[in-house]
Amino acid sequence: MAERKTRVAILFGGRSAEHDVSRASAANVLRSLDSDRYEVTLIGITRDGRWTVADAGNGAGTGAAALAIPDDGPQLALLPGGQGRALVLESNAEGIRECPAFDLFFPVLHGPNGEDGTVQGALELSDVAYVGSRVMGSAVAMDKDVAKRLMRDAGLPIVPFAVMSVSSPITYDDAVRAVSSPEVFVKPANMGSSVGVSKARTANEFEACCRAAFRFDSKILIERCVAPVREIECSILEDANADVRASQLGEIVPAGKHGFYSYDAKYIDGDGAALHIPADLPPPLADRIRELAIKTFRVLCCEGMARIDFFVSGEQVFVNEANTLPGFTNISMYPKLWEASGLSQPELMNVLIGHALARHKGSRNLTSQRE
Repeated sequence: MAERKTRVAILFGGRSAEHDVSRASAANVLRSLDSDRYEVTLIGITRDGRWTVADAGNGAGTGAAALAIPDDGPQLALLPGGQGRALVLESNAEGIRECPAFDLFFPVLHGPNGEDGTVQGALELSDVAYVGSRVMGSAVAMDKDVAKRLMRDAGLPIVPFAVMSVSSPITYDDAVRAVSSPEVFVKPANMGSSVGVSKARTANEFEACCRAAFRFDSKILIERCVAPVREIECSILEDANADVRASQLGEIVPAGKHGFYSYDAKYIDGDGAALHIPADLPPPLADRIRELAIKTFRVLCCEGMARIDFFVSGEQVFVNEANTLPGFTNISMYPKLWEASGLSQPELMNVLIGHALARHKGSRNLTSQRE
């Protein structure tokens, strides 16, 4: 008798500005899952937040650059405490049915309402295993202000920064004094994929950059521009035994016309940046960066996986940020770095799923009530 396949639900799309990146990442995750081991259901989250069954039209996903989310797909609702059980509201008005329980959810969501602990909280309430960090690590890593304060308190090297909110604005002169540089980067505190990020060198540019960042968040980060700088990335992976390891390092070299690794350089312009794997760094410096990556992973309460990004200027190393649900597109650093480290994408999926199932089993063994 054949062993039952693990029922995996891939969550993708979402309400953030990174919706399209998520659809591309999910297509690559689907291609990487071993069909002999996993029975996959696609659940697309529409831009207005509806969870829909998205298997129709996506086929095996082998050739799709990005998965599609049907506007009229059957809606799905997780049952609180249901251990992966869900109800499906048929789009043809045939009523509500309960689908077989999922063993595990694989969130392939980027940005707010997906990577920030909100979806992770819903999955915790459903009492089902899921890939990646839990609520705490997801929320902490997503908020760049909170993450940088934790890293600073832990003694990790970070770039000087200031924070502005809608209710507490600061001037360009205030920002320059805070970070000790007339050239600054302005970015939303809770966003990824370089969405809303821009550079300011004057008061007028600063005002325009702040307006752009405030489109995506009510809190924004102002950071010193470090130059000359190299952008180095490290992938972190935690296995079912809670052993944490770091990959080889990669370097991103943005094309001169972009100036920095912007959203357009990442996803729009095919020649927007070059990826160098492994990064050309002296071995002692590379080892130090890998050690800092693992320490950052632990300080920010990350679990399962993360991509830790660094700025390197000469021998100086600064931790930039941690991405708890890094990109999985066919050009994304996270899977590419593991491939360069000897771990294929299907093997990577197995480790991530193994960690999620083991963690959930362990958490269910904890005593939650007085006996």
